[in-house]
Parts: sequence; structure tokens; C-alpha cells
Amino acid sequence: MLDPQLLRTDPDSVAKALVARGYVLDAKAWRELETRRKALQVRVQELQNQKNLSARSIGQAKARGEDIQPLLDEVKHLGDELGQIETEFSEVQEQQQAWLMDMPNLALPEVPVGRDENDNVEIRRWGEPPAFDFTPRDHVELGAGNGLLDSESAAKLAGARFTVLRGSLSRLHRALAQFMLDVHTQEHGYTEVYLPYLVNPETMTGTGQLPKFGEDAFATTDDPPRYLVPTAEVPMTNLVAGEIIEAAALPLRYTSQTPCFRREAGSYGKDTRGMIRQHQFEKVELVQITKPESSSAALDELTGHAETILQRLGLHYRTVVLCTGDMGFSAAKTHDIEVWLPGQDEGQGAFREISSCSVCTDFQARRMKARWRNPETGKPELVHTLNGSGLAVGRTLIAVMENYQQQDGSIRIPAVLRPYMGGMEAITS
Repeated sequence: MLDPQLLRTDPDSVAKALVARGYVLDAKAWRELETRRKALQVRVQELQNQKNLSARSIGQAKARGEDIQPLLDEVKHLGDELGQIETEFSEVQEQQQAWLMDMPNLALPEVPVGRDENDNVEIRRWGEPPAFDFTPRDHVELGAGNGLLDSESAAKLAGARFTVLRGSLSRLHRALAQFMLDVHTQEHGYTEVYLPYLVNPETMTGTGQLPKFGEDAFATTDDPPRYLVPTAEVPMTNLVAGEIIEAAALPLRYTSQTPCFRREAGSYGKDTRGMIRQHQFEKVELVQITKPESSSAALDELTGHAETILQRLGLHYRTVVLCTGDMGFSAAKTHDIEVWLPGQDEGQGAFREISSCSVCTDFQARRMKARWRNPETGKPELVHTLNGSGLAVGRTLIAVMENYQQQDGSIRIPAVLRPYMGGMEAITS
């Protein structure tokens, strides 16, 4: 959530900045609402003061034995008016709060301005795409060939956009997740956490999934509902909700492997083939909680941690900075890591997103009331939050399948994964 004080003092600048995020803020309407809020607040205070003075006068008159009925009638009148004005004041505050909850985060100054993915800016590449002396297959064809990737059984069980993995391919999927967790906990300083897969509405609101993106979430029929987590970012970031963290404890670094559940309500049939975009998938997530002055450097660090996994696996990738129009709702700056998938586009190959790493500044922290104690002032201040995939396990499995495929349809196993696969060197069936 944006700082309400910023909107109170300079709504025009906020409106101008939000245009780059594709959001139209009616600054005039906001100013009118804010003027109304201030006037009602002043009137509430005036009526409360008058009511207190009248109550004092009643006590004094009663002590003197005077008729206090006229004073009681006056207090009743003040009480009725105060109740009405307080109701109006609450309604205006609720309107402002709803408006604030609908506004995306402001982009950092260095973020490129643009409308969509075509305006993203590549900042680096690593490695080279593999060379094949045959036309590479995509993961769907490879999985069907060895019988280990089964979309038909998944459709029977759950419908479209689910997958059943079998045998050594299922083991490779598990090995990838374990490898990622080992690197992040043993080398990058993250603490592994096991999290609930169902969370309450307050938790979804804290990281920005609600109220704006409720249609993309799976929810129970409870009242209030619980939501299946769309990413471990949601429960993991909310671990600090309502907390005041001592400066010496920062930064906090958490990682977790969870299933992720998404309706993909806005995808409109995009990436329906195979495992690229599914309703259920596994992800190893990274979260950092930092002091405000450290968050920019932390984004580069977190992105590097995700890139390390791809480098260890020998997978060619590129990293891009998302433009203002392509960033997520809560992000102030985002690095997307896109891995090379040689089997895409009928064997021509394509880069596809495998990790999105974002700094959210104090946007989520303000919603969550997550703070740290500044030792210089002794006062609580909002933390900054960061999150990123380290990595999406299913998409990493796709990348290994397509990049390490052989002409006979077998799949070589990267050297770093062989200890997790009992020494197996290739998947043949």
C-alpha cells in the first residue's frame, strides 16, 4: 500500500507516477475526498470537545442542585450529531482505504518506462544454448516418448493444466527442489521454513493478492475462506506481519518449497501445452526482509542467488529488468530470469521466464504493519520486503529435459543432480 501521507500532500505527483504503471488516479477526486475527510475529522473533534464540556457542566450543575434537564437535552443533541459525523468520517476513510488497496506500487526511478514485455531491458546473459545435430523436441514430446509425463491421467483426475510425473522423471523433479534448497540454505544463508498451504484473507491481503486479485486464487467455502497459496511468498513474507524486528536481526532470509495454486484467470489460453503454465506447480521461493537502505543491493543479491542455480545446472539464460507496465502489483523493481528452452517454437528455441525477483520497498510492509526498530531514533519504521523464485521447479525440470535431451529421446542428468538421483546418469524410460 502506498503511503497515505504522500497522497495527502502531493496526489498529482503520485497520479503522474502511476500512469507509468498503467493505473489512472483521479487526483481531483482524491483531493475532494481528502478535503471532506479533514473537514469531518475537525468536526468530530469539535463535537467531542463540546460533549466533554457539556458533561462537565452537568456535573457541576448537579452538584449545585440545579435543573440539569436542559443540559441533558443539549448533550443528547451533540451525541446524535457526533454519531452521524463519525459514521460519515468512517465511510470516507473506508473509501480512501479501498482506493489505496487498489493502487499498485510506485516504480523506482531507474525502472525503464514501458507498456509491456516488449519494453523490458536485457541486462546480461550467461552461457550458450546447446548445439544439436537433430531438431530438439519440447518437454511434452520427450515426456510422452518415455511415458513419464502423463497429462491424460492428470486430466482424468483434475482437468486441464495438471500433470502426472512418473518414475525417474518424478524423482528428477524432487531432486531439483532438494538441490535448490541445499544451495540456498548451505551457501546463501537462507533459513528453510515449512509453511501452511492454506492461509487466511489477512495474509493474502498483506502481500497484495487481495482484494485486487481474488479471482486468480483458489479458496475454500469457509466463512471467512482460506486460500490455497499462489506462492510461498505469501505466508513466508507474512511471518513478520505485525512484528517489530530489532536492527541486529536484519536482514532476514527465508526459503521454502511449496506447491503453488493459481486459477490463471487472466491467461486466456496462453501456454496450455505441457507444464509451463499450470494450476498446481512446485516452487522454491526466496524472501528477504531488510532495512530500507539495504533493499536495492539485496535485489541484486537475491537475483544472483537464483542465477546460481541455473549456472550450476549449466543452463543458458538471460536476465531482464521489467518495464513499468510489466511489473507485478506489489513490485517497485523486478528482475526476470529467462531460461533457454530449445524445444520451444517447433525446435527453434525460446527464452521463457523461470524466476521473477522483486523488491517491494515498504509497500507490503505497510499492509502487514511489519517494522524494524531504528537504533538511532529508537522508533519503529517500516521494513522493505523482497521475493523471488529460486527456482520454479517444474520449469527447471522442463529446461533440463529440453537442454539435456539426446537424439534417442533419453535425457542426460546434469552432474550436480546425480548425487540426488542415486548416481543415475540418464533417464531413458
